[in-house]
Amino acid sequence: MRFILPLLTALVATSLGFAADAPEPTPIQKEMAKHLDSIREDLVACNQDIWTFAELGLQETRSAARLTGILKKAGFKVKEGVSGMPTAFVAEYGSGKPVIGILAEYDALPELSQQVIGTRKPADGRSTGHGCGHSALGTASVGAALAIKEVYDKHKLKGTIRVYGTPAEETLIGKVYMTLDGQFDDLDACLHWHPGTKNQVWYSGSKAMVSAKFTFNGVASHASSSPEKGRSALDGVELMNVGANYMREHIKETSRVHYVITKGGEQPNVVPATAQVWYYVRANSHDDAASHFDWLNDIAEGAAKMSRTKVQVQIDTDCHEIIPNLPLSKLILKNMQKVGPPKFDQADIDLAKQLQTDLKANFGLKEAKALHDTIEGLPEKPTTDGGSTDVGDVSWHVPTSGMSMACFAAGSPGHSWQNVAAVGSPIGHKGMMAAAKVLAFSAVDLLQDPQALKDAKADFQERMKERKYTTIIPKGQKAPKSIR
Repeated sequence: MRFILPLLTALVATSLGFAADAPEPTPIQKEMAKHLDSIREDLVACNQDIWTFAELGLQETRSAARLTGILKKAGFKVKEGVSGMPTAFVAEYGSGKPVIGILAEYDALPELSQQVIGTRKPADGRSTGHGCGHSALGTASVGAALAIKEVYDKHKLKGTIRVYGTPAEETLIGKVYMTLDGQFDDLDACLHWHPGTKNQVWYSGSKAMVSAKFTFNGVASHASSSPEKGRSALDGVELMNVGANYMREHIKETSRVHYVITKGGEQPNVVPATAQVWYYVRANSHDDAASHFDWLNDIAEGAAKMSRTKVQVQIDTDCHEIIPNLPLSKLILKNMQKVGPPKFDQADIDLAKQLQTDLKANFGLKEAKALHDTIEGLPEKPTTDGGSTDVGDVSWHVPTSGMSMACFAAGSPGHSWQNVAAVGSPIGHKGMMAAAKVLAFSAVDLLQDPQALKDAKADFQERMKERKYTTIIPKGQKAPKSIR
């Protein structure tokens, strides 16, 4: 009998989608997984709706409403329009301590419209697309909250689960202004996830980033008959860009400076009176990003003097790097191992291979797999991701950790049409469901295990010893109403 019972246990775990050789899920975790499986069709429908809406940051009206509608129906208390952003929300269930946050995002990207097929073909009627997979991100976070609520009263859990609807992550707006507004101040821990190409804990940093627009104002005149009476704002922009490109040579190799000209004049025979350039300045530490931005300001002032124009600076956001948390990362890894990686079938593999074709032809992609189907281990020490996320600002105030789940073809770059197609397909759905389970498992662990929270807080305090949160956003500045 002692040999039969372990076999039966393994068979039950496998039938629920758990890896047979993984740590055994607790009874409450099995209940949550079962509930998520029972509402899978509803969550897939939610992902597909938000995927189709494909709304840009600060414009995610229908996407936010889709998520808050689900939460309200389930009995969550929902505050909408928080921190001065109409599409930001906070939903909570339960009461008292500890308070565990789960982050949700749902904004799309411009110029990435795509159908769910393996070749490049924009969807009809829109130019935007979920190239970062935020349709699945927000849906899985809400799904996790629903699973927790399902067991909360039955098992007499204590504490509060809170879902944060954070708009405009792609431009690093939402969580920054929610942080400045104190929305995360009473959290004991915060969990997040992101669609990716691999299944791994996010035990890493990220790049801090300042986003700002430089508007040059000059004097219009006829560019041919009276150029001496004009002062070109576009000259100011171009001179600034030249200076910034020389600056690149003398900053750390891990730093990044990039820009787009958002306004450069209307026609060649009119000296542009107004021109604007939008800059992102990134670095592995907030101190370095702020220092680089100071230098960029000096360059802008010099460009204005050279072109006899005036320059105004609008800081849209000031985003910090992620502070990793080892105890939380270990907890999430344990639950990833319990849930197991997404289980892809041949149709998923075939679609992923089609999505890789263009990457192999144009960029020399050499991925052996079409889809990653294993759980990665923790690195010995935190790495630094090449991108930026406003999760970083949350992590400067509360112990924070997260993960990525495979929702994209192996080797796909971020912000690509390939990712739009994948996250709208069963590939994305399967990664999303696995992520929802890991988030739910981890949040309930934190509700039930005071020592886990104590360890996470001790790690956080140690890492924050010599850090102090500062911002170059002007004091009292409200979140922008639009970013473009």
